[in-house]
Amino acid sequence: MTKCLQRELTDLQKKYDPENSGFISTERFRDLLATHGSELDPHKLEVLLALADGNADGKICYQDFVNLMSNKRSNSFRRAILQGSRQLKGCSLRDEVGLGLSQRLVRHVAYETLPREVDRKWYFDSYTYCPPPWFILAITIAEVAVFMYYGFQMDRLVLQVSSPSFLKSPLPYHPQLRAQAWRYLSYIFMHTGIEHLSLNMAMQLLVGVPLEMVHGALRIGLVYVCGVLAGSLAVSVTDMTAPVVGSSGGVYALVSAHLANVVMNWSGMKCQFKLFRMAMALVCMSVEFGRAVWLRFYPPAFPPCPNPSFVAHLGGVVVGLTLGVVVLQNYEQRLQEQSLFWIFFCVYTLFVLCAVFWNIFAYSLLDVRLPPPP
Repeated sequence: MTKCLQRELTDLQKKYDPENSGFISTERFRDLLATHGSELDPHKLEVLLALADGNADGKICYQDFVNLMSNKRSNSFRRAILQGSRQLKGCSLRDEVGLGLSQRLVRHVAYETLPREVDRKWYFDSYTYCPPPWFILAITIAEVAVFMYYGFQMDRLVLQVSSPSFLKSPLPYHPQLRAQAWRYLSYIFMHTGIEHLSLNMAMQLLVGVPLEMVHGALRIGLVYVCGVLAGSLAVSVTDMTAPVVGSSGGVYALVSAHLANVVMNWSGMKCQFKLFRMAMALVCMSVEFGRAVWLRFYPPAFPPCPNPSFVAHLGGVVVGLTLGVVVLQNYEQRLQEQSLFWIFFCVYTLFVLCAVFWNIFAYSLLDVRLPPPP
């Protein structure tokens, strides 16, 4: 925020707000913007003007202005924008020229993930690459490193799951070892083969990195980890004798949440070839899921232990279509302010608790015949 603009706005607030209510009239606000607009970033100026146009009560909150200039937005700011024109009056972000490579990348990500022009301009103006999208990149590097380590150790990259020592690793989920709680998450670092790894990594990077650039590591990590945990727990409840490997639970949670968000905001999403790209994403998901189903019912290499289950994919999809959609739907609105988020989070927590009790008691009560430990 420029010191001159802040000082003058403070003086105006004292002059026209003697009761210290925190508001000044939109007319005075627009006069101030007209005087000092050249000192502001054009995107922020346009959003401020939209804010003034959207306040039907004729008043502007001083704190809204401070939040905007410090790259924060309050609920009152969002409501004012929604009450005003959803399409800002200036040219769209796509029409801007003279942008550098990094700026074009940020603009591309904005159009890939955000449905409203005001959010796209806001994101483009405030994104700094700090911190970078480290979560998805770190997970991907770790998964590739673990796969290559076991690939060279077992001298097998294609259909790695058929190696005698594949399930002897401390990472995969195995029903006989379900008391080792870390396996409900660590199974993502093992994949059945290079074909399994390649499809997961492609979807994870193409969808996960742009989403993390917009929504941050905390939100994307929450959706990803919840999808991973739901995947292994869903297998332990519905496919009780099968092991689990692969990051499909987390990947499918992110991809399904993103696709659902695109569908719900179809008219606002301005990404190029969105119908074709959505069809390609569904084809990739179907191919990977079909491969998992085929492998599950293919004669196991080491009977009586079955091949890894495909149910983790479905657990990830359910998380993406519920919790994931809520997390991605409202850009920059804090999760604790979303009632629907707490509803889905409580349902998810209840599912996790029920699955834990199922794993403790159901196997013995149902007398399930488990395969021998690896």
